[in-house]
Amino acid sequence: MLEEIKKNYSHLFEEELLQEIDDIGVIREVSAGDEIIRTGQYLSAMPLLIDGVIKVMREDEDGFELMLYFLEKGETCAMTLSCCTGSAVSEIRAVAETDSTLLMIPVEKMEEWLGKYKSWRNFIFYSYHQRLMEVLATIDSIAFKKMDERLLEYLRNKSKYYNDSEIKVTHQDIAFDLHTSRVVVSRLLKQLEKTNRITLNRNSIKLIDIN
Repeated sequence: MLEEIKKNYSHLFEEELLQEIDDIGVIREVSAGDEIIRTGQYLSAMPLLIDGVIKVMREDEDGFELMLYFLEKGETCAMTLSCCTGSAVSEIRAVAETDSTLLMIPVEKMEEWLGKYKSWRNFIFYSYHQRLMEVLATIDSIAFKKMDERLLEYLRNKSKYYNDSEIKVTHQDIAFDLHTSRVVVSRLLKQLEKTNRITLNRNSIKLIDIN
């Protein structure tokens, strides 16, 4: 696993820290659709994403969800950091978008490394900043963009994360992620198909207008 850690983090961390991560990190393999973090859960470890894509969502009291951002390999979740260091319950839900490999770091090591390694401290601060910017981008999208623009942006992001112009996703899944109805999603997808931006297939959507 050390080689995988180095491939993702050697540009960020010094050799000593990479070795410590390898020594104490616990590998967790998850399949697409698996719940990694649930709302209200107490967390004792922080995940470093070695491979795959994780979807992070905000869930209301009625069970409706709003997608906040995706995590890719080499990243971690700021909400997880806050919960671990503050002994608070999770305010988000995280689900594996694809088969993924996580390296779980115990909370006590997270705190120790903040004082021991400047590179780790910089990584944590940078992660907070990136996740905050992504949440703000989501808020801006909801507040200022029309639903068809949000839908097309969502499909482009999916295409980027999967590295494939054909996206396997249901209309209902999209509706959950964008916090809208399946009927609205289906109608807008048909409009996008009419303007030659996408092609609708059975259980998949092919993105033509990638840019």
